[in-house]
Amino acid sequence: MDNFALWDEYRQVVRSYNGGWRIGKGVYCHGHSIMDDLVGNISYMQMIILNVTGHLPERRLADWFEARQICMSWPDPRIWCNQVGALAGTLRTSVVAATTAGVLASDSRAYGGPRTIIEGMYFIQEALHDYNNGLTADDIVQQFCTRHSGKPTIMGYARPIAKGDERIAAMERVRLSLGFDVGPHLTLANRIEQVLMEHYDEGMNINGYVSAFLSDQGYSAEDASRISTVLVSSGVTACYVDTMKRPAETFSSVRCEDVIYEGPPPRKVSR
Repeated sequence: MDNFALWDEYRQVVRSYNGGWRIGKGVYCHGHSIMDDLVGNISYMQMIILNVTGHLPERRLADWFEARQICMSWPDPRIWCNQVGALAGTLRTSVVAATTAGVLASDSRAYGGPRTIIEGMYFIQEALHDYNNGLTADDIVQQFCTRHSGKPTIMGYARPIAKGDERIAAMERVRLSLGFDVGPHLTLANRIEQVLMEHYDEGMNINGYVSAFLSDQGYSAEDASRISTVLVSSGVTACYVDTMKRPAETFSSVRCEDVIYEGPPPRKVSR
């Protein structure tokens, strides 16, 4: 019965904490008039963050987010989510179907999309709590390895294909140019990387860097994830456009003999 009372409260009425369109008066977002206050005065990245968090960030932080967006969306069809866009283009789907399917493919713990930032921020925030309570960076790594069968599989560190991460150097240039200091989370993240390099020959990746930086800026893991929703979209669209320009069904085409079968040999079917 409590549920019915709650549902009746929302029956035939639409409520929003964010804002909306007041016909004949204006369009509002968290107290800002979009047409009068925001259009032409803020960046699109500031608008995305405002919609997610309810707070309008300073322009330099939005510029940092935009640079990170560029770092995370490459026009390479070999990348997991971009393959979806390329396949969609070769099959002649719409660009909206291609891009949204590619974005959905990035919603995975195995790829640097919205889910990985949550786990990465949970780790570095908990690690800083432990560090402030007396643990060293080496202690934090060893505790993690003990809980995970001796493996340093920390979200935000290591990379499956290449050593190092060129995106960190690029984002460090951006951080310096925008005047952001190195905060306590990023400082600890660098110390953890030193431990991992010394004992396991593994370094930080872009997710670890971003997780630490955004923790220093006071963002929650959930808000950071929501801001990252369409992080890969530009690269997906690029790969869609590329294969749309080529003959249909030519991306990743294979012959039957290209498939290596290693299962049981052919056998007769009994009637």
